Formats: sequence, C-alpha cells, structure tokens
Amino acid sequence: MTAEPAAGPQADELRRSPLHDRHISLDARLAEFGGWEMPISYPSGTIEEHLACRRSAALFDVSHLGTVRISGPDAVGRLQAAFTNDLTKIAPGRAQYTHLLDADDGSVADDIIVWWRDDHLLDVMPNASNTDGVRAAIGGDDVTDGRAVLAIQGPSAPEVAERVMPTVADVGRFRVGETDWRGSPCVIAGTGYTGEAGVEIAVPVDVAGAVWDAMVDAGAEPAGLGARDTLRLEAGLPLHGHELGPGITSLQAGLGWVVAWDKPSFLGRDPAIAEKQRGVGRRLVGLAVEGRRPARDGCEVIVGDDVVGAVTSGNFSPVLGHAIAMAFVTPGIEVGTPVEIDVRGKRLTARIVDLPFV
Repeated sequence: MTAEPAAGPQADELRRSPLHDRHISLDARLAEFGGWEMPISYPSGTIEEHLACRRSAALFDVSHLGTVRISGPDAVGRLQAAFTNDLTKIAPGRAQYTHLLDADDGSVADDIIVWWRDDHLLDVMPNASNTDGVRAAIGGDDVTDGRAVLAIQGPSAPEVAERVMPTVADVGRFRVGETDWRGSPCVIAGTGYTGEAGVEIAVPVDVAGAVWDAMVDAGAEPAGLGARDTLRLEAGLPLHGHELGPGITSLQAGLGWVVAWDKPSFLGRDPAIAEKQRGVGRRLVGLAVEGRRPARDGCEVIVGDDVVGAVTSGNFSPVLGHAIAMAFVTPGIEVGTPVEIDVRGKRLTARIVDLPFV
C-alpha cells in the first residue's frame, strides 16, 4: 500500500478499522487510503517497521481490504465464470491469487485473493476501494464490517502467531484454516503481501483489539501501510492503481500465469486472448537506482535519447540501501541495460534488473 497520503474524502467521511483505537494509543500517523483512515507508520518509523518484518515479525492492520462472501452450491461456478484463474487447480482449504478483468479491454479491474473455506463457502478479498465493483461482478455478501484482518509477517511470524493461536501451525502457505479463539471463530490464511512467511487472520470485530494486543505481547512489532508498501516493492509485488488497473493487463504486468488460458470463459477473456496472440506493447521491469533518491510514479525512463517507459512505483529499499522502482518499458529492453529516470528534471542513473529485488 502507498506510503503517501492520498487525496480523498474528509476525515469525518472516512471508514475506520475496528483497531482504530489501538492505532491512536500507539501514536500512529494516520492517512486516507481507499476511503479508510489507516495507520501509515508508528513512532519507530517506516524503515524500522520494514526491517522488523524482514528480520523478525511485524503486525499489520489490513482491515480495509474487502471481504465478499460467496456461498451455496453455485459458489465455485460463479467465481469460475468471473475470475481468470482456475479454482479446479486447488480445493477447499486453499487460497488462490486471481484477477477480475474489464470485460471490454481485458485490463485488470482488480487483483484478488480467494480463501476457499469449504465446499460451498468462499471469501473473496478485493482491494480496499474495489469491493463494490467486485461484488457487482460476482454477487455475494459484503461482510467487511463484521471482521478485522490482521497480517502477521516475517521470518518469526509463524512462531509469534502460534503463541496466540496454536492452530496457525497447521496452516501452510496459501492454505486456509479455521479456529476458535476464546469462543470466537477466526479464519487463518497463509497469505500476505510482504514476500515473507506469515498469515492473515480474519477475526470478529468484538475480539479484534484483544487479538491485536495478544500478537503484540507475543512479539510482533506494529507496522503501518508505509512499510507494507516498501516491503511489497522489494518483493516485486504489484499494487492496484500502479502496476495493475485500468489499461494495464495481466500479461503486461508479467502475471500471465494468473490467467487459465484454456478455461472456456471468464470476464475479459476475448481481449486477453487477443493480446496474448499479438504480443504486449510494454512489460513490467525492475529498476535498481543509484543513490537513495526515489523515482516516483510517472517519471520517464530513458535510454539514450528515447523515452522507453514510465515508473509505476519507487522508493528507498531499506534492505538494499539504495532506491528501487518498477516501470513499464517497451519490450526487448534486456536485464542489465543502463537507463536514466527523469525526476523533476534531474536524471537518476539506474539499470534494468530482474524482479523481485529481495
């Protein structure tokens, strides 16, 4: 998620997480994101929160993500008809990353995680501002307001989470499990957005604060959306509105594996197939930038005298010690190619690198 406060509704119009009071008590810096007032960082700062996730365990409030619940005997069929990935590749008790495409041009309307809880019950997790659009495409019930979602991420995250919920040990990567915490039902998924081990846990609103406190007491360091953004950038993970969104396709973002090309139908299939046949006009790459100054969304990428693309996300990498960025560039520019990035008239030196950075 972006570390920059976005223009949007006034503070009194924003939705608030069930953990809002916890963030206030921790002196979090709050900002608008996707219509929610969310913690961007705590007094320790984004870099320390980032490093806590890379070295031990960090705790994120991601309750702004949507949850659309699909149930009934036709639940799987409804998602199969809408989303790009193929649920028959997995089974109940598993999670899957997938895309919802625009039916007209095949661009990515949203990127989504599906938690397949049992035969006829699936929780679909859209991005914060896209819940209504996803629900319009698949139906179901918006249950976002009935739960909080905590993400515990980092090499020590499984151990920390198990001190609070021992059944976390049974939930592996991209698996889904359910547990009872002090009489309250919780859903655990081996998913995340940092490139580290960990889980995301949906808990009822009335116990959200107690679960948060228990995770902190067990050793998790509170971290805001600023660190979540720098972590996902180091891991080369796309952010909707930057590497995915209107006019951006799964193939351009290097995510063709998310599309089950042999599936007979899904929204946006025809334009997606057409692009696959003709080839993409741009592709997503990593940029290793000399120095600490970051390039931001929209900065031109230049080879020689030619503008070959534009930055989609950029920031300082706490692990690598220099700035990094992702950008869409014209096909055929190889890894290792030196480039320049125009940042407000100043040229930064960079080179094309493979993703992920870390």
